[in-house]
Amino acid sequence: MKAIILAGGKGTRLAPYTTVLPKPLMPLGDKPILDIIVRQLKHHGFTDITMAVGHLAELIMAYFGDGDRHGVHISYSREEQPLGTAGPLGLIRLPNEPFLVMNGDVLTTLDFRTMHDQHVAAGAFATVGVCPRSVQVNLGTVSVDAHGRVLDYIEKPQYDYLASIGIYVFSPVIAQYVRPHEHLDLPALVKMLIADGREVRCYNHVDYWLDIGRPDDYEAAQADFERMRTRLLRGDAESA
Repeated sequence: MKAIILAGGKGTRLAPYTTVLPKPLMPLGDKPILDIIVRQLKHHGFTDITMAVGHLAELIMAYFGDGDRHGVHISYSREEQPLGTAGPLGLIRLPNEPFLVMNGDVLTTLDFRTMHDQHVAAGAFATVGVCPRSVQVNLGTVSVDAHGRVLDYIEKPQYDYLASIGIYVFSPVIAQYVRPHEHLDLPALVKMLIADGREVRCYNHVDYWLDIGRPDDYEAAQADFERMRTRLLRGDAESA
């Protein structure tokens, strides 16, 4: 099975660390984030991996090489200017079978193969990975109508929602929607598919997931990796 990892961003929210090291190579314990992801993908049967690189690409390419050390085949697609989160797909010869696309800065226990297989079984054009989340508002909220009349008053409500986790499965048809060197983000790509009447599904992941975007996320990821190492690296000899 085939996977594309988006690893070209500048990781500005993790500066100054990312001025000298691409975010996917930031270490968790004794391994870079991206190393953990590659090991997870291999465990779930994804052995043909393309890395879309940009910022400090040489460091990522030097670390992984052709993937032989990890027991997978790794190729690279390099963007010379920022193209958004979906734009780099326009530079890649996309597979002629359903394939996984994911950000290179997530720590998760998600079963990539099950998500892929659910996508195939559903006959979807795209599957978006989601995770249930809630936000607590620490103030009272007031609903009003167009004339300023108060319709409801809720003290410190909690709102539940499904968060996109930066992991997708796409069918080959998306090649029609991405063009070389054209800026495009993944939310816009998904909206284009929906607008065209394409079947877009979700895969609900109810276990662990963390987007490593800010310094406090990175600190949490470091602690979580040490605590959950064997769960995050199932089947990997180095997880013991």
